[in-house]
Amino acid sequence: MTTFLHDIRYSIRMLLKNPSVTCIMIFSLALAVGANTAIFSVVYGVLLRPLPYPYPDQIMTVNEVSAKGSHMNFAEPNFHDARSMNHTLQGMAEYEGGVTSVSGTAEPTRTFVAPVSKDFFTVMGVHPFLGRDFASGDQILGAAPVALVSENFWRQNLGSPTDLSQSKLKIEKRVYSVVGVLPAGFHFPATADIWYPTELEEPELGRTAHNWRVIARLRDGVSLDQARGDLSSIGKGLGAQYAGEGPYVLHDIAITPLQETMTTKIRPALILLLGAVGFLLLVACANVANLLVSQASARDRELAIRSALGAARGRLVRQFLTEALVLSIAGGFFGVLAAVWGVDALIAIAPKDLPRLESVAINLPVLFFAFAICVAVAFGLGVFTAMRATSGDLRGALVEGGRGQAGSQSSHRLGRAIVAAQIAITLALLVGAGLLGRSLFQVLSVDPGFRTEHVLTMGLDMPWGVSWDQDPAAKARQAVQFNEIFNRLRQVPGVAEVGAATDVPLDEGLPDGLFVEAGQNDLPKKMEDFGKLWKDTSRTGEADFCAATNGYFRALGIRLIRGRIFDDRDGYNAPHVAVISESLARIKWPKQDPIGHTIEFGNMDGNLQLLTIVGIVGDIREYALETPARPTVYVNLLQRPRSSITVVMRADSDPQSVFSAARGIVRDIAPEVPPNFRTFSQVYSASIGSRRFNMILVGAFAATALLLAIAGIYGVMSYTVIRRTREIGVRMALGAAQTHVLGMILKQGMFTALIGLAIGVAGSLALTRLMQSLLFGVTATDPITFGVVVLLLTFVALLASYLPARRATQVDPVIALRNE
Repeated sequence: MTTFLHDIRYSIRMLLKNPSVTCIMIFSLALAVGANTAIFSVVYGVLLRPLPYPYPDQIMTVNEVSAKGSHMNFAEPNFHDARSMNHTLQGMAEYEGGVTSVSGTAEPTRTFVAPVSKDFFTVMGVHPFLGRDFASGDQILGAAPVALVSENFWRQNLGSPTDLSQSKLKIEKRVYSVVGVLPAGFHFPATADIWYPTELEEPELGRTAHNWRVIARLRDGVSLDQARGDLSSIGKGLGAQYAGEGPYVLHDIAITPLQETMTTKIRPALILLLGAVGFLLLVACANVANLLVSQASARDRELAIRSALGAARGRLVRQFLTEALVLSIAGGFFGVLAAVWGVDALIAIAPKDLPRLESVAINLPVLFFAFAICVAVAFGLGVFTAMRATSGDLRGALVEGGRGQAGSQSSHRLGRAIVAAQIAITLALLVGAGLLGRSLFQVLSVDPGFRTEHVLTMGLDMPWGVSWDQDPAAKARQAVQFNEIFNRLRQVPGVAEVGAATDVPLDEGLPDGLFVEAGQNDLPKKMEDFGKLWKDTSRTGEADFCAATNGYFRALGIRLIRGRIFDDRDGYNAPHVAVISESLARIKWPKQDPIGHTIEFGNMDGNLQLLTIVGIVGDIREYALETPARPTVYVNLLQRPRSSITVVMRADSDPQSVFSAARGIVRDIAPEVPPNFRTFSQVYSASIGSRRFNMILVGAFAATALLLAIAGIYGVMSYTVIRRTREIGVRMALGAAQTHVLGMILKQGMFTALIGLAIGVAGSLALTRLMQSLLFGVTATDPITFGVVVLLLTFVALLASYLPARRATQVDPVIALRNE
């Protein structure tokens, strides 16, 4: 330890002898370590950190599998069959959820509410810390409504009462008694704050109504493969037994770890970012290695003296390792400090739908990762520098009088090799950033089929009411209430158009289902009897389902192609009508006019009335700008009211004044309904959040790598000029022109750059294929991106080589020779 401490003190003295170079090295390492630590904190928090539940590796998601192999939600009868027939699961529970209006607190709130079946909290391994769980008597049809709430909702909205007997919540015209509070941090599914039993609702008997998501917990000692085999045999058996009920009957059952399900979509992007920041670390290490090798070359005489005094080669290697460790630890310390700020910045710019974002933090595993990077960097740099500095005959430097020329040529070659590697890695990063940037540009250039300027949205979750099936007049009253809200909004100054739909484009997407072309005499009286009708594929079609008003099409500028949109003729008691999208008309009725045809789409909202097609509108990008438009059936919202709608307003005035007026209107008409306001620009921006996040980070890493590469080229060329001062002086004394000296230095620098470019292009052609799934409108081998990046790096290398080369032409031969 005494020797080790002596080496540390000596290392610090050596590093302080060249403070500017030391600062550059520490800064380079801090930049790279900080970036790696920040990105790893996201990767660990989202992908690697175990879910905060007991034995999380046993928690699974379970899905039905369609005939096409796609995953579907569960139909309720299939869920009950799978739960009772399986032999590998401790428990199995269904759940659903969404944002709805909740009153009973100080102010009405828009809260994520989740109906869950029995065993849900047992499967999750979570139980109330205050009050009680659902009892068996709570989970039967007709039981008194009860609910559990999150710790956050209990504290912020209920005032943290220890006695829950007076805590009541009104949700969709039902009053629920709060009986328990779940532990802090539990919000599954999504951001749920309230849970109530699904058994309070009438069971759904159809096996084609895929409305429920399902979770399960494996039995102790049961493997995932065993559970897959067990459930698959059940699914195939059910599929064969009920095949006659239509094309949407399950064909199989799939089971997947919950954590994998939650992170499937984001996994490729995070792996890409981790790879990109790893490349940045390599570039920074190459820069530091070049500086260390340059300094080691200048210490030839020192090493020769130590060797002559009896120092073994291993002793010298240990000294270089210690110096690299001190340097790396210093860079890592500042890097972790930068990462703390970087994580906050990452969370701020991350897409809001990034799963498990609350788990992202600088915690112990992340710090261990940062420490491991520092140790690995120290070992790599130390061994590399030591092997280079102690190779050959160390005592030869004393014989040569300390000129340091013996190893200069090999030092120059090594430095140029490192620079070539820097350029190759930087090219790969720049190409990746360029491809992501071009993809984002291609996405933004897509015509979505609607306008986004001056469009404001207001989300409303109206009380649905448990008596709608028994009291059809409740729907009529809901339609009247909607009309009153729309009419008063049209009177707000600056509002040019008002409409509404069950959802707006680029938000959450629309439900889809199977419709059938039919006449009045074809319709069965019950939904369960539609199976035979659906078997005739010539009469069926698949489409998204959206309830909208006529103002919705005008506010968003969705073009009318043929026929008409909804108007005053389409009252609540009038024959129901529909407008279809251009793609649906092209697919279902390719050689005929669909206007006047009648279809039945009651499996989407339970309404079996026929829909007469009265118009065709343009396609819109509903799910994402990069997702092709889907066939869509629009029904009249005022004929088929829904509880959750989004009002759209086209307004030229200040959004905040419109929002304020709209809030007052809703408070007058539906005081228990809290509205949610957004501009459509916010919706549009959120839809491209993931692409923008990836491009910003990879672009930042690429720009940093480019700066480090410039510094590397400049440093090597400057060192070359200094080491060759005598040679340049002799050449100029013998008559060499300045242009000849300039060309000689530039040729050397550009030769190194071209080697790096060639290696980088070859490597990038292979690596970019791995990011094909993240691209849109461009190929992984896009020639424009590669060409622009190669030209940029060529120019940068030329500029970085020119400055030292120009300095070389200013060498005075007399002074250069006199110094020798």
